[in-house]
Amino acid sequence: MSKPFCVTLPNRGLIHLEGEDRKSFLQSLITNDIHKLTPAAPLYACLLTAQGKFLHDFYLHDGGDFILLDCEGGARALDLYERFLKFRLRSRVKISVEEENIVYATSTFERSFEKPNLEEKPFEEWDKIRISKCIPDGSRDMQIEKDTLLECGIDRLNGIDWEKGCYVGQEVTARMRFRGNVKKTLQTVTLSKPIAPFTDLPNGGSMRSSCGDIGLAMLKEGENTCL
Repeated sequence: MSKPFCVTLPNRGLIHLEGEDRKSFLQSLITNDIHKLTPAAPLYACLLTAQGKFLHDFYLHDGGDFILLDCEGGARALDLYERFLKFRLRSRVKISVEEENIVYATSTFERSFEKPNLEEKPFEEWDKIRISKCIPDGSRDMQIEKDTLLECGIDRLNGIDWEKGCYVGQEVTARMRFRGNVKKTLQTVTLSKPIAPFTDLPNGGSMRSSCGDIGLAMLKEGENTCL
């Protein structure tokens, strides 16, 4: 077994929420149950369109009297921030955004704002492991306003709570699970040559992120995973 290591994740931002309604505000929007969030247990969740399509994914951290969302950075962080502002209405919650933020990830997929006491390796070393385990990396792998969470395996990553109340896109997501009508899924593929992200594939699939000779692609079940 290889020795654990850490990497610095590129393009990360930060959303900061405080105020007495911060949890109820998030509970009405995100795909996971905010009540599972504790200072010792971060929470993975997504924000969807009303039609159940992917918009953003993020990691929530409980700071006691505030909540931090580790999200994609730059314009993506601003987009998430602006969407939250539109939903805020009369909720007693204060929201702020940092477009750039330093986040570390370990080879066992733990995340931290502080550097772990581990050897740091190039991001590509972590990315290869991520792809081999078929773990999507935000909008690098999930097409905004087009892909559903079941297509991307977010249920497998515990990013959906099936018992919580309503959230944006919940009805469509639950219906897809009940009917079992997921026709394509994100899959790890072996590459014989580089293929640009979101390139349409001859078999009707779509390429997503890659690193070296492996990548992720949205394919029908049973399709050839050697490209």
